[in-house]
Amino acid sequence: MILIRNVFRLKFGKAREAVAILKEGIAIQRRAGANFSERLMTDVTGPFYTVVLELTVQSLTEFESAGPRRMSDPEWQTNYQKLTPLVESGYREVFTIVE
Repeated sequence: MILIRNVFRLKFGKAREAVAILKEGIAIQRRAGANFSERLMTDVTGPFYTVVLELTVQSLTEFESAGPRRMSDPEWQTNYQKLTPLVESGYREVFTIVE
């Protein structure tokens, strides 16, 4: 199993709006047949206005193979275009789940 953490550092005050957009994006991916579990988290301490979208997938190959289909979906593209103006920066962490 693979854990993928997409960490978004948002512009000041944009967390609530970004969370709504990310929830919409998760629903779009589910309707498109994405086979992963997800968690959406917001900061309690540390850098303000941080949102993490955490995905668990069977393999990195599964995640990578779904990318082109997801990114070419017009509904997903529209959702992504709503999110990008809210983001200052971000990064991705990828882990193998040991236990």
